[in-house]
Amino acid sequence: MIISQSPQYARILDTVGRTPLIRLNRLYPDNQLKIFGKMEAFNPGGSIKDRTALQLITHAMENGELKKGDTVVESSSGNMAIGLAQTCKYFGLNLEVVVDPMVNSQNVKIIKAYGGKVNYVTDPALEGGYLQARLDRVQEILAENPRSFWTNQYGNLQNPAAHQQTMHEIVKDLGYAPDYLFAATSTCGTLMGCTDYVRLNKLKTKIIAVDAVGSIIFGTPIGARKIPGHGAGRKSQFLDRKLISDVVHVNDEECVDGCHRLLNKEAILCGGSSGAVTFAVQKMAHSLPYGATVAMILCDRGERYLDTIYNPEWITKNISQKMEVLV
Repeated sequence: MIISQSPQYARILDTVGRTPLIRLNRLYPDNQLKIFGKMEAFNPGGSIKDRTALQLITHAMENGELKKGDTVVESSSGNMAIGLAQTCKYFGLNLEVVVDPMVNSQNVKIIKAYGGKVNYVTDPALEGGYLQARLDRVQEILAENPRSFWTNQYGNLQNPAAHQQTMHEIVKDLGYAPDYLFAATSTCGTLMGCTDYVRLNKLKTKIIAVDAVGSIIFGTPIGARKIPGHGAGRKSQFLDRKLISDVVHVNDEECVDGCHRLLNKEAILCGGSSGAVTFAVQKMAHSLPYGATVAMILCDRGERYLDTIYNPEWITKNISQKMEVLV
């Protein structure tokens, strides 16, 4: 008789977190770094935003800010909305999300399958771009519905609080603190949550932020970006620059290159921010100490990007006519 050693969970939401850490031996075989990927695609909703969504919703319910039948409202580029949609479905909450033209059509279908309502903004705000336009629409929805609640992933301190656990898992699975952690930026909740864990536990890990070219999070000029969920058109409310060791800016073409490198070298199909982190490691590899341990947070699944990042026609039209992805 074979007795299963697999854990048993009481509900689907209990499977959020505890994602695997994978050694990436093939990614950059010519350097002597020990590279590991934190596979957030293994969350039930397919991304690291499942952690954030669960934390924001459960905290609000425990504090009486949300009850069954209320409406959760949020601005999202896709993954956060999916995490919220699953969590709201389980707890009997309604959901309205505000998206912009860069949202993946697959994400919209998933949100609607969970019962979420999708609001579109079509024009960017004069200051703050599409993100500000989405936030403006959120405020309109809140004013229209007295039983609505904004989870506010951009300013709610439960966002970074959720990701102290993410860093804890990395350290636990490695058995020691990595020398470097590479994490993509957007709200900077993941980045600063991991940073808080490093600071509170007095770890040696250096935090490397990976931002998009065209994002203004670190004070660089605003510009057009084609990859959703990476970078932002406004400053982060969580970022403490003094706690970040370095920042690497990655453009859209480099994001796509990183995604295809992950796919072709490691058979890992990931989204745009994961490609950005992968390329950022390549950019910095020459300056990292021999034998250093590098952990990368790979935020989501690549299936939602089959029509964009993994579509040669889309790449040619939107990224670069001269681009040749790694084979």
